[in-house]
Amino acid sequence: MNDDVIRVFLVDDQELVRAGFTMLVDSQADMRVVGQAGDGGEAVEKIQVTACDVVLMDVRMPRLDGVEATRQLNSLPQAPRVIVLTTFDLDEYAFAAIKAGAAGFLLKNTPPADLLSAIRQVHSGDAVVSPSTTKRLLEHFAGALPDTETERPDLADLTAREREVLIEVVRGLSNTEIARLFTLSEATVKTHIGRILAKTGLRDRVALVVLGYETGLVKPTK
Repeated sequence: MNDDVIRVFLVDDQELVRAGFTMLVDSQADMRVVGQAGDGGEAVEKIQVTACDVVLMDVRMPRLDGVEATRQLNSLPQAPRVIVLTTFDLDEYAFAAIKAGAAGFLLKNTPPADLLSAIRQVHSGDAVVSPSTTKRLLEHFAGALPDTETERPDLADLTAREREVLIEVVRGLSNTEIARLFTLSEATVKTHIGRILAKTGLRDRVALVVLGYETGLVKPTK
């Protein structure tokens, strides 16, 4: 297989859904389905011996759901990026999966072109959920779920400007909007965000939004 091809692994308890995703993904020159599983437990077992880049993960499945499967996959040395698929917007399981380390979430009825774009975005290191969408999700469920994490990244190492940029990321502003707000170039904003990610040890903007709410940097609106 060409090294440039994105290796996709499908996890869904409905065979028909997996078949549909396979046809869509395999129709693209730059991606290929390399494996499938019908539940989270089977997925974790197979992915440990199947090299893949991006996992399309259903949330609600028997045996092991998508949340716990995502958490376990993120503990692997070469963890793939996980896109959580959910039937309902503002699904508490999707929120929990994001906290477990998913790069983001999409609705199952997402247009095919958007799903393919999301796979490419995630593979390149971006999040597939806009910060504003994640903010809405977190505001809806803030305080509703138990926090199982014992440690959170320390924000004390951030500079004043990095802290300001982080707050605006959490509030859902894009790089362009943050640049305009602080009279900076977009390249400078990207640099600040890169440093914030490095200092906090987080993977993407979605994780930064979660961090902002969990640390009380930004309070959910009522």
